[in-house]
Amino acid sequence: MSILEQLTFIKSIHPFENLSKVELENFSNSLDIVYFKKNEILQEQNKEPEKLYFIIKGLVQEKTSEEVLSIYSKNEFFDPISLIENYSKHSFVTAQETICYTLPRDIFIKTLHNNPHLEKFFFQSISQKLNANINNEKDKELANIMVAKVKDARVHRAVIVPFNTSIYEAVKIIKKEKVPTLLLKDDNEEIHIVTDSDFREKVILNRMDFDDIVGKISNSGLKYVNENDFLFNAQLLMAKHGLKRMVVRDDNENIVGIIDQISLSSFFATHTFSVSNEIAKAETLEELKAASQSFTKIIKSLNAKGVKVDFISKLINQLNRKVMEKLFRILAPENLINSSCLVVMGSEGRGEQILKTDQDNALIIADDCEISDEIIKEFSHKYTETLVDFGFPRCEGNIMVSNPYWCRRQKDFKNLLYEWITKPSGDNFMNLAIFYDAMCAVGNRELLTQLKEYLFNISSNSKTFYMHFAKIIMEFNVPLGFFDGFVFDSSNKEHKDEIDIKKGGIFIIVQGIRALALENKLYRANTLKRIEELNALGKLEDEFASELTEAFNFLCTIKLKSNLAKLDSGEKIDNYINPENLNTMEKDLLKDSFKIVNKLKKKLEFHYKLNYV
Repeated sequence: MSILEQLTFIKSIHPFENLSKVELENFSNSLDIVYFKKNEILQEQNKEPEKLYFIIKGLVQEKTSEEVLSIYSKNEFFDPISLIENYSKHSFVTAQETICYTLPRDIFIKTLHNNPHLEKFFFQSISQKLNANINNEKDKELANIMVAKVKDARVHRAVIVPFNTSIYEAVKIIKKEKVPTLLLKDDNEEIHIVTDSDFREKVILNRMDFDDIVGKISNSGLKYVNENDFLFNAQLLMAKHGLKRMVVRDDNENIVGIIDQISLSSFFATHTFSVSNEIAKAETLEELKAASQSFTKIIKSLNAKGVKVDFISKLINQLNRKVMEKLFRILAPENLINSSCLVVMGSEGRGEQILKTDQDNALIIADDCEISDEIIKEFSHKYTETLVDFGFPRCEGNIMVSNPYWCRRQKDFKNLLYEWITKPSGDNFMNLAIFYDAMCAVGNRELLTQLKEYLFNISSNSKTFYMHFAKIIMEFNVPLGFFDGFVFDSSNKEHKDEIDIKKGGIFIIVQGIRALALENKLYRANTLKRIEELNALGKLEDEFASELTEAFNFLCTIKLKSNLAKLDSGEKIDNYINPENLNTMEKDLLKDSFKIVNKLKKKLEFHYKLNYV
């Protein structure tokens, strides 16, 4: 390879893009290209390492005598920690024919001490490293927005009518089809366009006859763009010609829609605001459904821009709440809205659900509400079925308003809470955990607040209760081995090479923090907000609270990234990730995150004496 190719290769690997020009040249001049056969030892356990390896091609395993701890592949490097400590804890062995760049240890160590970016990266705390990774992903993935296609934005449906259609009929069609523009086709097959502003400025101000031909107020000389063209190019073309909209065609030159400046602007701003307006303006179920189905596109856009996962979840949570509130107001009997409280629970209640997984909702009805049970049953059934139609899957545990167990009077919910606390069982603890995360989506919020106050009162003096409530985390193992290798469930044939990131990490943090929050009577439902409040109360040390926050965000980010990839390939989204799909840095950060989860487990074991429960 040429020096230029070596420079480009090194710069493409984080964190070496932070090298100065002189340092990069020094790296490149010091690199050797080495070929290794399969099963060749590159670095021996318990020996002093001599080189930093950058893999150009092939596969290398990090091993102990008993197990494979990690795997390194193309564009990854190893093992900087060994070089820093001048001691190799593990062996590195080729799993196939491999070609590497090798860099002498002294060059790496000297550069490390002279470059503050590298030094900070390799010596920073776990929480700092996790946060730095998210910032790096933001810079790296910002480029994704530049390759978005026209079809990725909101393209308005094209409605084509004859050129000689009357103005009156054209207006009726615009209203009926709910489109802002009409395309007109004349006798020569030429296409023209007429917009809502043309009707205002040309028809009304000129007092034109409504029976006149709409073609008289149309515009010709349209500009076209292919649906597979880059969205950025479409924006440049509009700016160049001073256009507000262009006609979109497919590869066969068929007209498929119209894209306007608002669609472009809203896409580059993730179009959260415009979707929020669509939800607010929706008057029918069809309009509300159309607005809700754009959420995945927003998530992909935000993720591509590197927006942190907790901010994405907040935005999507707000949009979900708006949909649920609007749907409630459309379907519910008028006198039920102020006499009830529709609550969302579980991850939706905590504001941590991003992609639509399943419904977790309930309806608390005021004791003095005079609506018959039959009417409430009819409404709750329709509400659940409509959400299913909108793309919110049914809850496998049937925790939905259509289930009478989760749709009842406030006094009946009090009886449930009392039973959940005084009659400990797996199901009761699960129901309590789900309900404790409840947040009001629409209706009388006070109904929920009063139930949480009641919950705090009846559980306040029971130390044994909190012990049993927290104990469930002991049933879940963090998938990290003694030598920091990932541990897989060999009994799970379908996911034998994958890790359940929810059970092994996310759930333990959620439930552990939930137990501490309940014990301290916190009203907050969001896990990160609970961590903040527990830290403020002195229940979590500053550094540990920071580590938990960054670990939780990283685990959720990896899960989201994996599921977006599965969506793109048509696979079912789930909680499983394959570590082999992660780069070296992500693998290391995943291990660091699991270490923090283990640290939380040990803290809770001691705090609640879980070994004695």
